[in-house]
Formats: sequence, C-alpha cells, structure tokens
Amino acid sequence: MLTLLQTIYALCALSLGLYTAGQALLLWRYWRTRGANVAKPPLEDLPHVTVQLPLYNEANVACQLIDAVAAFDYPRDKLLIQVLDDSNDLTVQLVARKLAALEARGIHARHIRRADRAGFKAGALAEGLRHCDSEYIAIFDADFLPPRDFLRRTLPHLLSDPSIGIAQSRWGHRNAEENSLTRAQRLSIDTHFVVEQAARNRSGWLIPFNGTGGVWRRSCLEAAGGWSSDTLTEDLDLSYRAQLAGWRSQFLPEVEVPGEIPPQLAAYKQQQARWATGSTQCLLKLARPIVSSRLQIAQKIMAIQHLCQYLPQPLMLLMLLLTPPLLLAGGLADLSLAPLGIIGLAPPLMYVASQIRLYDYRGARSAMTAFPALLFIGTGLSLSNSLAVAAALLGAKPPFRRTPKFERDWKRNRYALSADITLWLELALMGYALWAASLAWELQRELFVYLLIYALSLATVVGWSLREGWILRRRPPATTSQRAAEFAETS
Repeated sequence: MLTLLQTIYALCALSLGLYTAGQALLLWRYWRTRGANVAKPPLEDLPHVTVQLPLYNEANVACQLIDAVAAFDYPRDKLLIQVLDDSNDLTVQLVARKLAALEARGIHARHIRRADRAGFKAGALAEGLRHCDSEYIAIFDADFLPPRDFLRRTLPHLLSDPSIGIAQSRWGHRNAEENSLTRAQRLSIDTHFVVEQAARNRSGWLIPFNGTGGVWRRSCLEAAGGWSSDTLTEDLDLSYRAQLAGWRSQFLPEVEVPGEIPPQLAAYKQQQARWATGSTQCLLKLARPIVSSRLQIAQKIMAIQHLCQYLPQPLMLLMLLLTPPLLLAGGLADLSLAPLGIIGLAPPLMYVASQIRLYDYRGARSAMTAFPALLFIGTGLSLSNSLAVAAALLGAKPPFRRTPKFERDWKRNRYALSADITLWLELALMGYALWAASLAWELQRELFVYLLIYALSLATVVGWSLREGWILRRRPPATTSQRAAEFAETS
C-alpha cells in the first residue's frame, strides 16, 4: 500500500511538473517574440456585420452595452445589432425600450427571444445566426464595452486574409481596483492575454476564443460545425474545432475591450467551476481529434496542455490528501519536490511580464502587490474546481450558470450569490491541511511552508465566503418603491 501511495504522489508531482514546464515554454516564447506586432491592413470595403449580444438577466449592464455597440463608427446600413435575450426578469423590458429608441434613430436592432434556454449561450448564438445572413459576426458578453472603432480595427485582418476565421481582442478591466479580489483577477487575466495568448498565436499554436470581444467569419463558424452546447465552454470548443479544420485565429493584443471582473467571491467561484468543467469537457471531446490531426507535434502538445489547464488543481488536492499518511509512514523521505519548486517560478514571472508590458515597471510593482491574494484565492478554490473537473470526467452535465454582472456595489445587488455547500467541505479540508502542516513540522519540515500555504488559502476562501454571507444577511430586503427606482435608474 505504501508503494502505491508513493507512486500516485510521484505521478501527481510529475504531471504538475510537465504542465508547469508548458507554462515556462510559453513564457520563453513570449520573451522571444515580445517585439512582434500585428500589422493592421487597410480597410477598403466595409462588409455587412451582425453584432450578437447574448443576454440572460443582465439588467445592470445590458443597456450600456447596447449603447456602446450602437455608437460604433460604422455605416448604419451595414450594421445589425441582435440582442439574444433569454432573460426572465426586468432585462426584457429594459432591452425592448432601448431597442425601440434605437430603431427610431435608424439603427437596425433586433430583440430575439426564445421559448426556452435550450443550449444556453450556444443555443442563443445559433438562433441568432438563423435570423441574419452576414458573413461577419461580432460577439460581446453583457458586461463588456467595446470601443467605437472596434470593427474598423478587427475586420481588416479578416478581410485581408481569407484563412483567418476569428479575430480576438484582449480583455481589459472596468473595475480592476474595486477590491482585493478584482486586483488579484486582473493579474490572472492579463497574464492569459498578454503572455499566453500572444505566445501561442505568434508561435503558430492553437489559441482559444474567449467568448467575447471577437469577430467570426461565418463560413469558418459553419465549416467547423457551428455552436454546440455539449460543453460549458462553447467558445473554447468551437474555436479549437475551427483551427482543427484549417482556419487560423488572429489575436490582436492592441485592441482592448474592457469588461467587468467578478467582485464577489461566490460569483468568481461559480465562474471558475464552470470554466473548469467546460475545459475538461473539451479535453475529453477534442483530445483524440487533436492527436490524430495533421498539426505539428508542438501544436498538439501545447493544445493538450492548454485543455489541461484545470487539472493541476485536483492533482494538488490529491497530493495534499496523500501527504499525512505518507508522512506518518515515512514515505516522503526519498521524494524531493525541489525541481517542482524551481520550475514553479514560471507562473509568477509570467504575471510580472504581463504587468510590465501593460503598465511599465512602476505600475507592475503596484499590480504585483495583489499576487498574495491571487495565490491564496486560487489555491483555496482548488476543492471547488476539483469537484467541477471530476463532474466532467464522470460525464455529468451540469447546467450553465452565468456569472452575475453587478456594475454597482454587489453587496446591495439582487444578483449577488450565496455561498454553496462546498464552503463546509473547504472548512474540513482546511483543518486537514493544518494537521498535515503540523505533521510536516515534526517529521519533514521542507514540506511545512507548502502545506501551511494550502491551509491559509483554504482559510482565506472560507473566511471570505463567511464574510460575504454575513453581508448579504444584513442587507435589508428591497421594497417595491426601491425596485421601481432601480428599474428607472437602470433604464
């Protein structure tokens, strides 16, 4: 039994090392190509474009998104706005009123409603395609505010190169300084776009479409099989299928589209669990087509590495669970994690690189003060994300749970979420991690800091969740007059 546990522990450590080596490779490729720029081709002929805005109960942000798209610097006769509205709250009335005003100004806008949410966001996007014939489709989630020149900066790349099927912008942030949680997420988001996406694209590797802030070529979308709801990350699924079919994806880091970062831990936790399930579902769905494709070896390896992005968390969780019995049996004395610690420097260096690129050295120093919060929160969510990964591996089909958008203070917002049952599992795991740390202090002190960080991370998530619950319980219920005032203010 001891040998079996040692083998499992060593395999987990090896798998973590391989994944982190992939991150180190991305950092190296980013550094080697950091001076590369994407030339903007001239825009000579303006094609007809449909802008799709999928919504579900987005009363806080729907109207400002519609206004932003309506303000595009683009000929009105060549622009169609589709609001794909699956809402069942006051969002419906707000959108209907807003679109009526746009139509009165000569802006073409359609309010598309479905009888049910079949297929969730993927189903809504597919439904929108049945009501337009544009070759170019732009997509924005409810909380994003695209700049006026968005189409003029993205379309030239599609028009000048018929092999490009997707043009993807970089996410910006509308509320990065709202609290410690948003500052921590900014580090993660910036690193994904500035380092990972750029390095993958410049190296000719597959990159994901991030669900918003991009333009699709309709022929590419249809050739890849169209939108599918059999995973919770329909954007990742379709973009990989498109690239496997021979289409190229162009990442445009200079085109920034700011969006809202979840300021509530419960909302962020739900978002991460959905992405963890969806990414793993895409891994199960696409691994064989990737391996059997005509892609180069490096493209295949880095595509699989990306689809495995949430697997490190269950591996780390399993190592934590195995540590106390192995410590008590003396089974970790011959297993060194030093190489893993050295290669583990790659992710923090990626964070630093992204902040330097965006905010210069002074801004990077300020932004990196959020790294401890990112470390603790990211590690503390390992149980929730591991359960989400397990659900995908077991073939479960959880529903699509949207990330609530608040725009204002989430503490008084009707979309605020309560903590889920994993809070109590995290509390129990925190106690287990503290026990493991105490054992390490007595038996193998080189593991003490790692285990203590795990315990503190879980304590951070538990404490944060309890604080949010306390805030929501103290919130007085909204009166009828308050709801009416909120409706009027939002509209």
